[in-house]
Amino acid sequence: MITKEELIRELNGDLAYEFAAAIQYVQHVATLTGGEFQSINAELIVHVNEEIGHANILAEQIDYLGGIPTMDVAERFTDKDSRKMLEQDLEGERLAIRRYRERVKQAQELELYALETALKQILADEEEHERDIMEALGM
Repeated sequence: MITKEELIRELNGDLAYEFAAAIQYVQHVATLTGGEFQSINAELIVHVNEEIGHANILAEQIDYLGGIPTMDVAERFTDKDSRKMLEQDLEGERLAIRRYRERVKQAQELELYALETALKQILADEEEHERDIMEALGM
């Protein structure tokens, strides 16, 4: 069973990934080229705002649990090829989905129901982001 301190550490890791996702999306929105990516470009702007919202939720939950929200930023990825950029974004969303599924279980173990609810909403958003990007990639 995870401890509260370990959960705070993991949530801070998630927060660093949310910061990275927002930065990566901002850069990709600015540099994506090609008519086939115009519709996803507008959606990625929505993703930026949602990732910042996730960061705010995580920071509040970390603080509530007695931790200090990180200012660290996880690794970001980019490429000159628009398709590869979207593939990077897709991999980031899939990583987030895996992390948040685990985090939901951990919150349940510790009977932190408000955190569990917040994490499930973030997870639902990340699953929607995955679908958006898969559609743009023709998957």
